[in-house]
Amino acid sequence: MDKYAVIGNPIKQSMSPVIHSAFATETNQDLEYGKLFAEVDEFKPVVDEFFAAGARGLNVTAPFKLDAFEYADALTERARSAGAVNTLALQEDGRLLGDNTDGPGLVSDIRDNLGWQIRGKKLLVLGAGGATRGTLLPLLNEQPARLHIANRTASKAHHLAEDFQRFGSVTAGGLEDIPAGFDLIINASAAGLSGERPHIDASVVGPDCCVYDMVYGAEPTPFMRWAEPLGARTADGLGMLVGQAAEAFHLWRGVRPSEAPVQAMLREALRKKRNAEAGEAG
Repeated sequence: MDKYAVIGNPIKQSMSPVIHSAFATETNQDLEYGKLFAEVDEFKPVVDEFFAAGARGLNVTAPFKLDAFEYADALTERARSAGAVNTLALQEDGRLLGDNTDGPGLVSDIRDNLGWQIRGKKLLVLGAGGATRGTLLPLLNEQPARLHIANRTASKAHHLAEDFQRFGSVTAGGLEDIPAGFDLIINASAAGLSGERPHIDASVVGPDCCVYDMVYGAEPTPFMRWAEPLGARTADGLGMLVGQAAEAFHLWRGVRPSEAPVQAMLREALRKKRNAEAGEAG
């Protein structure tokens, strides 16, 4: 039986085994998927041992995406542009291919699951860290009319825009000087991870705007709650989580699983967890 896993620190919270097990059942793939914990300076020996034991692929989460980038024998263009790897796939010649499926996962959720347009639209991305870098090339490949990166530290956004200028129309600036009237806004900033939202002017939300927050939970995120009264359609990042996993599964197994049933299953699990926690608190 082919073996796969996800590696991280911490790793207990990862939903990857649930997701990939569901994909395997749906597509009749015979595989085993587990979790690997590694100390922050032990990525290489743990992964060496994993593949030496016959494993076929590995998902990589925080804080090891840069380690995986260095570990891979070859890189896809999207991994190279991201400067990080979240998927390792053993090739027929024994080399390990490093890929980054975060961007494709985001694009497939926005374009295919939600039915929101990217091509020809004015796109705003909030944040200039690894989450943004990992998604810029796939977003630009969809040919938006323009893509503006806004970050609390404007210089970081400008540096990122320069790196991706050759792939499309990319501008940048601080959070306080964002142009008005975007069609699609993606929150990739660190604020969402701490239960906060980027403080930006309401004028950035254009008519018929769609707002996507990369974080997810049982309840709408603070950023979604800010955007909804402004008339925007909103979504969280659960579909991106499932989408990036589906892209990795396809890379490994050559078949593309259905995302909607797994997303619905995870959404229900989040709802049950919230209700259980509410019951305990009561």
